[in-house]
Amino acid sequence: MSDTRTREPVLSVRSLTVGPTEPGSAAILSDLSFDLHSHEILGIFAETGGGKSVLSRALANWLPPTLEFRGGDIRFKGKSTLDGTGHSMLRPGREIAYIGSRPQSSLDPTIPVGPQLVEKLRAVRPEISAADARKKILKLLAEVRIPSPEERFNEYPTKYSGGMMQRAMIVDALSTDPAMIIADNVTQPLDVTIALQIVRLLQQLARQHGLSVLFLSSSLSTLNQLADRVVVLQNGRVAEIGETQALINAPATPYTRTIIDQIPRIWRSTAAPAVSTRSADQPIMSVRDVKRTYYVRRPGHLNSYNSVQAVRSVTFDVMPRDNIGIVGESGCGKSTLTRLLTALEKPEQGEILFNNRPFNQMPQKELTAARRGFQLLLQDPYNSLPPRMTVGRMIEEGMRIHGIGKGAGMRARVEQAMTDVGLPTSIYNHLPNSLSTGDRQRISVARALVLEPQLLILDETVSALDQSEQNKLLALFSRLQAEKNLTYIFISHDLAMVRRVCSRIAVMYLGELVEIADNRNLFYSARHP
Repeated sequence: MSDTRTREPVLSVRSLTVGPTEPGSAAILSDLSFDLHSHEILGIFAETGGGKSVLSRALANWLPPTLEFRGGDIRFKGKSTLDGTGHSMLRPGREIAYIGSRPQSSLDPTIPVGPQLVEKLRAVRPEISAADARKKILKLLAEVRIPSPEERFNEYPTKYSGGMMQRAMIVDALSTDPAMIIADNVTQPLDVTIALQIVRLLQQLARQHGLSVLFLSSSLSTLNQLADRVVVLQNGRVAEIGETQALINAPATPYTRTIIDQIPRIWRSTAAPAVSTRSADQPIMSVRDVKRTYYVRRPGHLNSYNSVQAVRSVTFDVMPRDNIGIVGESGCGKSTLTRLLTALEKPEQGEILFNNRPFNQMPQKELTAARRGFQLLLQDPYNSLPPRMTVGRMIEEGMRIHGIGKGAGMRARVEQAMTDVGLPTSIYNHLPNSLSTGDRQRISVARALVLEPQLLILDETVSALDQSEQNKLLALFSRLQAEKNLTYIFISHDLAMVRRVCSRIAVMYLGELVEIADNRNLFYSARHP
């Protein structure tokens, strides 16, 4: 662990208070004080809605116009970044670089990644020539271990995985030679292996480039692997500060102890749902020898393609009222399998049956009707909800598509679905922009429930939430299953979550289903390496 006591702070925050511009509104951050030293990685922990993003944007001078500095001071390299009127004088992106938690929406999808990174670098440092900027970006792409940087330089963002996009954002941050990087929840949407790679990469790059890193996260487990010290925020205030291991082993406040106790332990005895013994039941969904291959044009070649076998000969059954988990690393084929299970794509081989009817034999009208019975809940509660549509109208949408109900009857059904998932009916006519991540996911659950489905397919649905919000949503899924006889397919990279909620678990690797077993057998007697 780094000794920070003998070094001058790169960043000093003193009594920082930030809140909405409306008079009389409550502050989001109140009286925050902490230091970030040279070459230190300082972790900031807060739950969802706890002020992490507001703090990161305040430090980087990217506060939206609806928020303002109300008091305190921010000193960078010994000089205050705030003027006498409470506005930041810092130039964003030059000496303090920022990496956000949503890398896929950070770049223009219509322009290749490399040219965008070059353009952003030259916007911050116009003295660098285009040729030198290109060389620097290619060098950094190699440093963050993006394979074949020359080829990847000219690929579009849609060709990058989540982990690769996060590496590209690290390149964007490093390219301006900053003294400090603010990393805002950058591992939250990634699977455990890719998240660990990003954590180790940041550690290595911080040492290599002599950087200080402020790493904001809703995961104490991640901060335990990365940070020299941790600041714990509670309701926008500092609850405690300490060296990471000392804080984890002996927290000074009941709040921190509660957070630590909520962290799931895979190998601790947990009461996972029992495996279905209803062998006489028909499977609600059957997947039979399904295969899906994509053909990707080779860069610089007119009629030459590389074949990518995303899903290879996958077979399994989903029994009524069971919870089955499908786990695997990024790129193993989970997302492709999800699109096949929801009939968004067709397999080139094999078939998928829902209630004993193959998708490929259903006319379009029948398939549309069958979709009421299986509903997909996506990972990103921001991009999966239309921002200019009211909450009630979003939940009604499926009913309108399927011609279910009208007028007062439709509203009553929507309000019942909102109540079922724990949303107040008073937000029926509100836009979602003021809602927390957890409440946005509850809207997605209500959109599905209003159609009275039999099967919910949850594609990383809780991965964007902190541990407390995950626990609440998983408890909601358990209650709804008991009340409505629901069946769940959890598609996830979170082994601790599937250990807790799934009766059977299937493991995907390089497009294949290499093992499927009941919960305890998979964790204690796994067969595949």
